[in-house]
Amino acid sequence: MDEVNPLEQALHGARALIMADLDADDVAGAETVSLVEEAVAHRRWWVEQWPDGAPYLAGLVAQDVQDAVLERFGRWPLCPVCGGHDPHALDVEPELGPDPHWVCPKQAVVVAPVGRLGVRP
Repeated sequence: MDEVNPLEQALHGARALIMADLDADDVAGAETVSLVEEAVAHRRWWVEQWPDGAPYLAGLVAQDVQDAVLERFGRWPLCPVCGGHDPHALDVEPELGPDPHWVCPKQAVVVAPVGRLGVRP
C-alpha cells in the first residue's frame, strides 16, 4: 500500500474542516465547494514550497474561502455572538498559526475552532 503524503493529508484535512463550517451554516453549495477546491489548489503550491507550513493550512484555507465568499456572496461566517442588528463576519485567528479558530472581532471572544462552527461543546 502506498504511504500517504503528509502534505496531501494536511490539505485534505483543511478542506474537510472548511467544508464542515460551510455545511454548519447551510452554505455548502456547488459554488462554495468550488471556492474551497480553488483555495486548496492554491495552498497546495504554497505548502509544497514551505512544508513546515502544513500546520497552518486550515487557517489559511479558511481565510482564502472567506475572502472568496465575500467577493461572490457576502460576509461569511456571520457572527452569532452579536446578533443580527449589526451583522459582521468572524475572523480567523491566528492569521498564520496552528489550531485556528473563529473569533468575533467586536467582542474579542472565541466562537469555535475552524471546522467546528455550529457544534455545541
